[in-house]
Amino acid sequence: MSTAISSLPLSADAVPQKRAPRRVLPGFNLTLGYTVLYLSLIVLIPLSALFFKTFTLSFEQFWAAVSSPRVLASYRLTFGASFLAALVNVVAGLLVAWVLVRYSFPGKRLVDALVDLPFALPTAVAGISLTALLAGNGWVGQYLEPHGIQLAFKPAGVVIALIFIGLPFVVRTVQPVLEDAEKELEEAATCLGATRWQTFTRVIFPSIAPALLTGFAMAFARAIGEYGSVIFIAGNMPMVSEITPLIIIGKLEQYDYAGATAVALVMLVFSFVLLLLINALQAWQRKRSGAPA
Repeated sequence: MSTAISSLPLSADAVPQKRAPRRVLPGFNLTLGYTVLYLSLIVLIPLSALFFKTFTLSFEQFWAAVSSPRVLASYRLTFGASFLAALVNVVAGLLVAWVLVRYSFPGKRLVDALVDLPFALPTAVAGISLTALLAGNGWVGQYLEPHGIQLAFKPAGVVIALIFIGLPFVVRTVQPVLEDAEKELEEAATCLGATRWQTFTRVIFPSIAPALLTGFAMAFARAIGEYGSVIFIAGNMPMVSEITPLIIIGKLEQYDYAGATAVALVMLVFSFVLLLLINALQAWQRKRSGAPA
C-alpha cells in the first residue's frame, strides 16, 4: 500500500516550493534605477557637460590650451609635488599607524583623533595656518629664513601643504591591516632566529604592502585636486609655484570656459586612471587577504 502511494504522481501544488528570501530593502530593479539616476544627476551629467564644452574646440585649440608653457609648468608642479608628498606620507603614515597599533601611551586617543583633523579642517584654514607658521615672519619661518631656507611661497610650501592633507589616507588605510596582522607569525620568526629587521621585511611588510600602495594612490589622487590649502602658501607665481587648479580658476575668471574645461579634462583623465588604479589595488588586497571580492 505504501509503495503504491509513493508511486503516485504529485501535483505541482503538492510539491513544496522554495520561497524567495524576503529582503528588508527594496529589490534590485528599484535600487539599480535609483543608483543610475543618482549617478547621472550628480556625476555623469556634469562630466558630460565638461566633455561637450571641450569639444567646441578644434584639436589645435585644445592642444594649445593644454600644452602652453605655463600650463605645462603647472602640471610639473602639481604632479611632482603630489608624488613627492605621497611618498613622504607612505613613510610617515606607516610610522604613525605602527605607533597607534603597537604601543599604548598617554594621550593615544587624542593622537588618533588628530590624525583625522585634515579631514574635518577646511582646506583654506589649513593653508592660512601653514602660511602663518612658515612665512618669513612666522613662528618657524623666522628662524629658517636667516639661514636661506624659505618654505612659504615656494614649491616646498606646496609639498608641505599636500603632506598635511594626504597623511590621513595612508594612516587609515594601513592601520586596520596592522591590527589584523597575525602576531603569531612574528613570534615564530623571532623563535627561528630572525632579527627585527628581517621580521619586518619578510613577515610584516609583505602583508601591509597592498595597503601601503592603496594609501599612496589615494594620497596622490587627493593631492592632485587640492586647491584651498595650497593657494595661500604657494605664492601662485607663474612658471614657479602655480598649480593646475589655479590655472583653471584663472581661465574661468577670464571667461575662457573652453580653455578651462580643456585643462580640467586632462586632470579628469588622470584622476580617472588613478581611480582605476586604487580599485585594482583594493581588489588585489582583498584577494591576498582571502576576503570576498
